[in-house]
Amino acid sequence: MTGTSKARVRVTLEKSVAGQLQSIAASVRGLGLRRRHQTVTVADTAENRGMIRAARHLVKVENA
Repeated sequence: MTGTSKARVRVTLEKSVAGQLQSIAASVRGLGLRRRHQTVTVADTAENRGMIRAARHLVKVENA
C-alpha cells in the first residue's frame, strides 16, 4: 500500500478448513490464515470481502 489510509478488517479463523471444499480452503489461505484462532488484518476490498464471504462459516470478522 502506498500511504493511503484504507479501511481494514480483522479476520480470525474460528474453525478448521479440514473437510471443506478446496476453493474455500484456498480463500482462507488467500486471506493469510494458516491455523485456527489466528488473526490477520487485511484491507477492506471487494476481493477480500469475497474470500471472507466464501468462508463466512469458518471465520469471524471485526472492524480494525
